Amino acid sequence: MKISTRGRYALRLMLDLALHDTGEYISLRDISARQEISVKYLEQIVTVLGRAGLVRSVRGPQGGYRLAKVPADYTAGEILRTIEGSLAPVACLDDSPNACARAGECATLVLWERLSRAINETVDGMTLADLAEIQRAKAGNDYVI
Repeated sequence: MKISTRGRYALRLMLDLALHDTGEYISLRDISARQEISVKYLEQIVTVLGRAGLVRSVRGPQGGYRLAKVPADYTAGEILRTIEGSLAPVACLDDSPNACARAGECATLVLWERLSRAINETVDGMTLADLAEIQRAKAGNDYVI
């Protein structure tokens, strides 16, 4: 399983909204400048996030985007699944129960299930607030003597 550029950029966009939340709406142009991602690419991503109810938007000169919830209420998994779909490492894990005709005799299925569980526990165990705290700590260590 490989997270696409869209998935990575979606997390960066959401993290930027969390870090720069002042109660005002934030323009994609500002996010684009900070994240070095084109406005056009961000527009595609934010449309999906908006349809899923993860961000709110307002049009116009004072318009922009903001989080629909507080950062602690988002998991990285929720954001990634909104953009990527399933995070399962193999297609046979997309169905529940597993519809694969070989599931009962497939020894590798145990490996794929463990890997899927590890992926989901990791991305669902990290909130946007956690990522914001990590980012602030990294920014705080940016000093010169």
